Amino acid sequence: MGRIAGVTAAETRERLLRAAAKVFAERGYDGTRVADIAAAAGVSNGALYAHFDSKAELLVAALRAHGRQLLANLFAADPDRSITDLLLVIGRWLPRRRDAPGHLIVEALVAARRDEHVARPMRDYVGERADWIAELVRLAQGGGELDPALSPDALAHLCLLLAMGSALITPDLHTVDNEEWSALLTRLVRALAPTDDDTAHRAEPPQ
Repeated sequence: MGRIAGVTAAETRERLLRAAAKVFAERGYDGTRVADIAAAAGVSNGALYAHFDSKAELLVAALRAHGRQLLANLFAADPDRSITDLLLVIGRWLPRRRDAPGHLIVEALVAARRDEHVARPMRDYVGERADWIAELVRLAQGGGELDPALSPDALAHLCLLLAMGSALITPDLHTVDNEEWSALLTRLVRALAPTDDDTAHRAEPPQ
């Protein structure tokens, strides 16, 4: 179970990330051994350590990979979508999530409370997510979609709380009507839009 003939290093890494997501979701972080992930990916422990230094690094790498894929799919589906609409699409999906990233985030958050080896990369991961959302907010403010007086960091923090909370409050624990949830999100986003005074001020020519 060393390197598989005809498989590139990038493909091996992708195998490991898929295997890690599956095994962590099934067995939990504490219940998973590095050897379990290597076996699920069809490679040796040595091949795994050629790509990842530790189980903690592999957990956070799997989170990053799944998060990027979700966003890539959304952008590919409609590259001209506005930023506020993109946030709405993600928000509408949250109460229905039954995905691998949801399982992974729960495992990572729980493990981070007990294990500093997980906590360190998780702080980086959460910080990256917050920075990415805050940058989207700034772009939306520059484009007149969101009130420029809003704090991008505070709004990013709210989005993180919603996203990570949705991984804990799964549909089997509590459900909400899709139309009612969508209507609530739409009202919230409208409340974050620029006021008439903001719009008028933006339209004024510089003195």
